This record gives sequence, C-alpha cells and structure tokens, in this order.
Amino acid sequence: MSNKENRFKTFVESKIMFCMLIIAMLFSVDYIRAQDVRTITLREVIDLTIKNSHVLQAGKARINESAAVVKQAQQNRLPTVGVSGSYLRLSSANVDLKTKSNNSSGGTTDNTSPKISQAVYGILNASYPIFNGGRLKYGIESAAYLQQATVLDVDNDKQAVILNAINAFTNLYKAGSAVDLVKESLASSRHRDSTFIRLEQNGLLARNDLLKAQLETSDIELSLLDAENNRSLANVNMDLMLGLPESAQLVPDFNSIPPPDAIQTLEDYQTNALKNRKDVKAIDLRKKAANVNIKSAKTEGYPTISLTAGYIAAYVPNVITITNAINAGIGIKYNLASLFKTNTRLLQANAQQQQLLANEAELNDAIRLQVNQDYQNYLLAQKKINVYQVAVEQATENFRITKNKYDNNLVTLTDLLDADVALLRTKLNLSSANADAVSAYDKLLQTAGRLPE
Repeated sequence: MSNKENRFKTFVESKIMFCMLIIAMLFSVDYIRAQDVRTITLREVIDLTIKNSHVLQAGKARINESAAVVKQAQQNRLPTVGVSGSYLRLSSANVDLKTKSNNSSGGTTDNTSPKISQAVYGILNASYPIFNGGRLKYGIESAAYLQQATVLDVDNDKQAVILNAINAFTNLYKAGSAVDLVKESLASSRHRDSTFIRLEQNGLLARNDLLKAQLETSDIELSLLDAENNRSLANVNMDLMLGLPESAQLVPDFNSIPPPDAIQTLEDYQTNALKNRKDVKAIDLRKKAANVNIKSAKTEGYPTISLTAGYIAAYVPNVITITNAINAGIGIKYNLASLFKTNTRLLQANAQQQQLLANEAELNDAIRLQVNQDYQNYLLAQKKINVYQVAVEQATENFRITKNKYDNNLVTLTDLLDADVALLRTKLNLSSANADAVSAYDKLLQTAGRLPE
C-alpha cells in the first residue's frame, strides 16, 4: 500500500472517530437533558409547595410568637423574686446618732458619732399575687384565644398556598399542552409545504398558493416560539415554588388530578363557607378575646393583694451589722386615681369589640359574594368544555371536508388554511378549558372552606 493510500486511510479513520465522538457527545447531552425532565403529580406539587413556602414559614414564626405570649401570661401567676445589693463609698459623711446609754453613776452619756466611709447592704424580696380582680386569669384566656386565632390564620394561608400550587400546576399543563398542539400543527404544515413545493416545481400549483402555505407555516412557528416561552416561564415559576433548581424541566401529570365531586347547590357551599372557613373561625376567636379584655378592663378599680416576704442584710463599719432580718406579710395596692379617672382601657376594649363585629359582618357579605362568583365560574367552565368539545368535532369534520374539496379543486387554498387554523384554535381552547375547570373547582372549594390538604 502506497504512502498516499495510507494517508487517505488515516484521514478517513480520523474523520470517522471525530464523527463518532460528536454523536456520543450529542447522545450524552440528550441523556443529561432527559435526566432533568421530571414528571410530577399534583400531590407532589402541593407537598413541596407547603414545605418550601415562605408564607407558611413566616406563619410558623407567628404561631411561636403567640405561644410565647400565652406562656408569658401564665407565668404572671408565679411569684416574683428580686435581689438587690449595693456597695457604697461615702466621702466625709456626717452621722449624728441620737442614742444614749446609762453609766454606772446613773447619768447618761452621749455616744460619739463614728466616721463612716463605706456601707454594704443586700435585699431579697418575694411577692405572690393572691387577688387582682381576675386580671391574670383574663390575660391568660385572651392570649389563648389569640393564639388559636393565629393558628387559624396560618391554616387559611395554607389553603391559599395550596390553591396557588394547583393554579401553577394547571398553568404549566396548559403551556405544555399548547406547545404539543402547536408542534403537531407545525409538523402537518411543514409536510404540506413539502408537498406543495413539489407541485409548484412541476407546474401543478401556483406560486402564490405556495407562498400562502409557507406564510401560514411561519405564523405557526411564531406561535410555537410564544408557546415555548410561556412554558419556560411557567416551568421556572414552578421550580421556584417547589424549591427545585431552575434548570429542572417539569412535566405535570394531569391524570393525577382527582375527579371533582358532584356539584352541590349554591346554598350548600355558602353554608359550608360561613361554618368551616378558617378566617370566620379566627374572627370568632378574636371576638371572644375582646369580650375577655372587656372583663379584664372592668377590674381596673379592684385592689391588688399579694403575699410578701423578704430578707435584709446590711453592714456599716463601726456602726451597725444586720443579719437574719426576715420579714413576711400581706401587701395591698390600690390606685386611688381609678376613682376619678376615666377607664380608657375599657373604652379601647369596647371599641375593639365593635370593630370586630363590623369586620365579621363585612367578611360574611364578602364570603357570600365570593362563593356566588366561584360557583358561577365553575358552572361556566363546565359549559365551556362542552362547547369546545363540540367545536373540536365540528372543526375536525370541517377540515376533513375542506381538504377533500381542495383535493378536488372545489375550494381555494385559503379555505383550507382557515380550516386548519380553526382546528388548531379549538384544540387549544379545549385544552385550556379543561385546565381552567380544575382551577375553578378548587377555587370554589377553597372559598367554601372545603379544599382538602
């Protein structure tokens, strides 16, 4: 074999190896991308959303804060114990002791005043309340009601987070379904273009008709770009919501959505909402807390009685030393100003109660309106599905008939393209309506306080 043939053989082998390397790299890239694609169910979406929700994390902090307030109110029942002590340095203190002592002759002799330059003392005090008009009891009850209301607020936020997860799931499904339908239409349009190009080259099709078909293909390609962009944004939104890397490609499993229950009457949903909604229960607890605050405010004119005890120790050089000075007794405290001052705390508690009553009435009206709107929206979504199902059947049959007529030169290419666009539009509408019906049904359940967790 000549050197020229060897060089040619080496060149061919190197090219083959290079091509194989490129193919292997392409397969590895496709494999990595395939690994990033994840089919996800609605249950997984809800669980991950609840786990990574910043709103619910802040809610947990509010619950912990309210629990600390309850604990603080309970600890007010415990004795208070305080210790204080001081070491004092005195500068040329003038001390005049008014004490006298008897001498042996029966007379009296004044004590000489000592010089004092320092002093040390310590005091231990303890106090245990035994009566304060019930303010401690009412404080604990009010804090407990407010803690339960905070828990219900967080539960209400959780319902909103779940509904948001469902909406994100259906939006991602709609975006992905739109991409699939547009791709299917684009493939059909490109296949038609290739057929028309051969017909035009053989003089069997006017160039103007070919340009019309190719223009339709370009419009579908632009629609595909928009659909892919929408899907990408919906996917990133879902990734952030679930705490996943933004590169993770998610494919929603629409079959994982449980079927809706039989629709009930509007009155049933309104009754359930006024009875079961978390915000309704929360405002009821706040009303109870307001009533307790009114009772507590009325005790402002009562005295406070406490058991007291203490220990005192002191040392002043050359003057006095005190040890084992233990005291115990009963302390009474009464604010005389309460006899002539207005009880502003009671006024505030009454105003708070009136405000809560007004908020409750406003919330009830808003709930009735929300339930009515969501009920009508769900019925409308069901009707749209029925209409779009019929429309898809009609558009499919219309395209078939138009295609047969076009093949027999009975209609123009414009009629065929219009029929094709109408079929694509009805398919997109039906896919979107199915997803919107899921969101509308779950929104109705959430408004009625029946959205399962």
